[in-house]
Amino acid sequence: MTLVLASTSPRRRELLAQALYSAAEQGFELVAPDIDEAHPAGEASEDFVVRLAREKAHAGLALCAQIAAPLVLGSDTIVVCDGKILGKPVDEADAAAMLRSLAAREHTVMTAVAITDGAQTLSELVCTKVRFCEMSEADIRAYIATGEPMDKAGAYGIQAIGGSFVEAIEGSYSAVVGLPLVQTRNLLKRFSAL
Repeated sequence: MTLVLASTSPRRRELLAQALYSAAEQGFELVAPDIDEAHPAGEASEDFVVRLAREKAHAGLALCAQIAAPLVLGSDTIVVCDGKILGKPVDEADAAAMLRSLAAREHTVMTAVAITDGAQTLSELVCTKVRFCEMSEADIRAYIATGEPMDKAGAYGIQAIGGSFVEAIEGSYSAVVGLPLVQTRNLLKRFSAL
C-alpha cells in the first residue's frame, strides 16, 4: 500500500507528515487533482466540503496508474460565516470584505478528509468555531498587503500572520490549518495504514 496525498497544499503536506509519525512507512506520494470546486445552490455547506474531499481523493486515485496499491487522501476546507461560504478571495477588495465580515465575530471552519483505496471511501467532517478580535481598516489593509490572505479560504491563515487576529477557537486547530490530525489518523487506522 502506498499513501498518496491528493493536494498541492504545503500545509496539508506538513500536517500529513505529522500524522504519520508512528507509521512504519512515513513517506507518501503527491498528486495534484483538478476538480470543479463550484458550490451549487442549495447544497449544504457540510455536504459540499465532504463531497469536495471525496472528489479530490477519487480524482487523485485516477492519477495513480503508476503507483502500486494506492491509498489516496483528499481534503478540503471552507469558512462559513452567517451561512455563507467564504472561499479564496478573488481580489484585494474581496479579501477586505471577508475580513470585515469576520472581525469581532465567530465563524465556522469546516474541514473534511476522505481516504479511498478504490474499493471503499471513508470520510470525516470536522467543524471548528473560530472567533476573531476587532480589526481596524489599517489592520485589514496591512494584512492584505502581506499577500497571505489571497490564497486562503476566508482570506486568512491561522498558522501564520492571520493567527494574530484569532481570539479563540473551539475545536481542532489542525483542521483550521487544513487537515484534522486526529480524524486523519483514525481513518488511516481503519485502512490499517497506521
